[in-house]
Amino acid sequence: MIVPDIGVRANVRRHCASASSMATRDHRHHSTKKTSLTPVLFLSVSLLGVASLFVALSFFRVSSSGPSLPPDHRNFELDSAGVGETEKREAGGACDYLDGKWIYDPAAGPSRYDHTCKEIYKGWNCIAGNKSNAIDIVKWRWKPHHCDLPQFDPIQFLQRHIDTNIGDVRKWRPAGADRGFTFLQYNLTIAYHRTNLLVRYGRWSASINGGALESIGYKEGYRVDVDVPEKTWAEAVRFHDILIFNTGHWWWAPSKFDPVKSPMLFFEKDLPVVPPVPPDVGFDMVLQHMVPFVEKRIKPGAIIFFRTQSPRHFEGGDWDQGGSCQRSHPLLPQEVEEIFSPTNNGTNVETRLVNQHLYKALDSSQFIVLDITRMTEFRADAHPAAAGGKKHDDCMHWCLPGVTDTWNDLFIAHLNDIKVRN
Repeated sequence: MIVPDIGVRANVRRHCASASSMATRDHRHHSTKKTSLTPVLFLSVSLLGVASLFVALSFFRVSSSGPSLPPDHRNFELDSAGVGETEKREAGGACDYLDGKWIYDPAAGPSRYDHTCKEIYKGWNCIAGNKSNAIDIVKWRWKPHHCDLPQFDPIQFLQRHIDTNIGDVRKWRPAGADRGFTFLQYNLTIAYHRTNLLVRYGRWSASINGGALESIGYKEGYRVDVDVPEKTWAEAVRFHDILIFNTGHWWWAPSKFDPVKSPMLFFEKDLPVVPPVPPDVGFDMVLQHMVPFVEKRIKPGAIIFFRTQSPRHFEGGDWDQGGSCQRSHPLLPQEVEEIFSPTNNGTNVETRLVNQHLYKALDSSQFIVLDITRMTEFRADAHPAAAGGKKHDDCMHWCLPGVTDTWNDLFIAHLNDIKVRN
């Protein structure tokens, strides 16, 4: 579900190996694993991150020494009106967790797991991959201006969510990788449901008998049924007490859906939408159908989140155009705007464009918007880059330990605020 606050320093005896023995992972199976935990074990589960699922168990004790800042540290304040959306429905209470800054704390370090944890996907293990600033990545702590973002306490989380089912619906890992964990002592299940577009889609080819699309020259593409949820998650809605949705990256991905060679062709009520509409309009149609689909089927009292986009940080071109992400520090506010402002139409512009569609579709809905975009836009330094093991810089996924740990803190803080209010 989530991950750590970098500002709290902990001296940790890490036992990631025990996670492998107590919560075995098997990428070949879809079934939910059952895990037995004792109260002294420390749990860190990534639900929201674009990371692979990992469970790290460790003993810990927190150091009480305060942070000391080096003379060359950089504090970055987040301008709420200038970065990301200015109008939103906050998931939390009085505290605006998004109005804050990244603070460098030289004493900070991975407080729950480190690079020895076997659950970390090799390409995202930046410490083991010898990324030059991998250690510094976790020394940056997100600090809201008017409150604190507490560090996710896994034992407290387990105790508060006894007899709870949590589902994460998003693009994650290859097809067939849906899986989860059950913590038997607490009867807590965390399950992952993979989806790229939220709805059913597949290859489409022109029929020899002709049709509406064939008559206007279409020969092939991808059929996207805007009103049919993908089966990987459709039934899960009735099961979970907490659901977190995420979609968007593939909607603005010419490498996935070439607008000429393999365009997205939208269908509604089993009929093609004619004339064909562009992906952004199709995305709106999908949200118009899927939001009420979820709302009508959730369990009474269920909490539903929609997570905003995880920003990419390609500079000098996209991933297949020589783009890179070689920053060693978070971006300054003006740099964030240069890279992400839609008016600049840059390589990473889809982040805010997708969010605009999300906010519009989710307005007045039962969904709680979990905005991880605004704080994360600053973190151009936290991608695997050349250490990801690809032929190009990986400026989309995140180093672990890293920024997604803070997403987890944010998610848990919002959950706790909701429970307090209720």
